[in-house]
Amino acid sequence: MTFLSFWVYAALPAGLGDALLKGGKVMMRKAIFLSVGACLPLLAACNRHQSTLAPFGEEADKVLSITIVLVIGAIILAGGLALLMRHAMRAPEGRLTHKGGMKLVLWLGGIGPSILLLGLLLYALPAMRPREVANSDLRIGVEGEQFWWRVRYAPPGGSVVETANELRLPVGRTVELSLRSPDVIHSFWVPGLAGKMDMIPGRTNRLVVRATKAGTYRGVCAEFCGLGHALMAFDVIAMEPAAFEHWLADQRKPALVIASPGARTFASYGCSGCHSVRGVGPVAKIGPDLTHFGSRPTLAAGVLSMTHANIAGFVRDPGKTKPGVRMPAFPQMSAAEADQIASYLQGLK
Repeated sequence: MTFLSFWVYAALPAGLGDALLKGGKVMMRKAIFLSVGACLPLLAACNRHQSTLAPFGEEADKVLSITIVLVIGAIILAGGLALLMRHAMRAPEGRLTHKGGMKLVLWLGGIGPSILLLGLLLYALPAMRPREVANSDLRIGVEGEQFWWRVRYAPPGGSVVETANELRLPVGRTVELSLRSPDVIHSFWVPGLAGKMDMIPGRTNRLVVRATKAGTYRGVCAEFCGLGHALMAFDVIAMEPAAFEHWLADQRKPALVIASPGARTFASYGCSGCHSVRGVGPVAKIGPDLTHFGSRPTLAAGVLSMTHANIAGFVRDPGKTKPGVRMPAFPQMSAAEADQIASYLQGLK
């Protein structure tokens, strides 16, 4: 708070800050500066689509409630100690005996805070209990890879559906997320959905969530994983259950591919060796599944909007947009060929 107030003071014209701090109301003016400094953090991180203060999942709502209660408890504790110090410092000499002071410290500095902290702990414990998962609940596997997200839906009694760089959830339904990583440590974090969970090579971590509000939100990798770490995001789309089932049924279908120059160019550059297009060619597991690529809202793991120009540019030189990406550049690819591939990919819906 003091640090922020200093910057407010430093930003004023020369001499104005000193003038404000002079005179008979120094304490009041200092309080104004401190208040302004305390309010500045409120201007940061105000994007509700990636904010812990705008939960759209039950787990995130619990985290927010616990945080509010803990903050209130901390304020009460700090305020009580401040009042105790004020009372001790202003008490007339001889009024506060050594024995009375020891009792005051014991109750207000020891027993009181202990009771308050115990109450806060008991309030938070129920939220730490893991949610039960039934056989009928939806299971989704999410793998964090440098620098994108592989998502596999495994509905009860249905076939597995694989997509990339977006996570769709039915509102009001329990979903178990199995989080893995084949390369380095990543961290799955959707602030409005649930807490953060690491994705560790050789280990599967499970996160059980339930979306409560329909909408499009943002998730990120919250663990540094290489040069493209800051460009590793994804969309979380919470849908009404009927709309989700309809979307999932469409995703099970193979791509509607029409013979075109773009399809031939896609094959001639060996793209199908890394990317699967169900219903066309071999099954590849290295890069993202592109079966319904054209229906996704973003490109390159949430970095670019899904436009023809962005697709063509990313295909020719992905490293320009995302440093450290494993997809190679194609300097020999002409602009016309990149346009053909972009048109082909946009048609995969």
